[in-house]
Amino acid sequence: MAKKSWIARERKRARTVAKYAERRARFKATGDFEGLQKLPRDASPVRMRNRCALTGRSRGFLRAFGVCRIAFRDMARAGIIPGIRKASW
Repeated sequence: MAKKSWIARERKRARTVAKYAERRARFKATGDFEGLQKLPRDASPVRMRNRCALTGRSRGFLRAFGVCRIAFRDMARAGIIPGIRKASW
C-alpha cells in the first residue's frame, strides 16, 4: 500500500490538470509560451503518475486494467477479471 500522502498528491495533480486543461490548450494553440510558463507546474499532464486503483502502487501498472501487477494477479486468481485465467502447459 502506498503512502496516503502520495495518493492524495496524485489526486490533487489530477484536479489541477483538469482545471487548467482548457487554458493550456488555448495557450498551446496560439503559441503563447509565456502564458504557458505562468501556469502551475502540476497543470501539465506529463507530471501525473499512473497508480493502482486498489493499492496506490505506481510500479508495475497495467493500463488495460488500471491496477498493478500484484493486484492483477490476485484478482485473476480469484476469478474477478472475466476472460483471464492462469496459464498452464
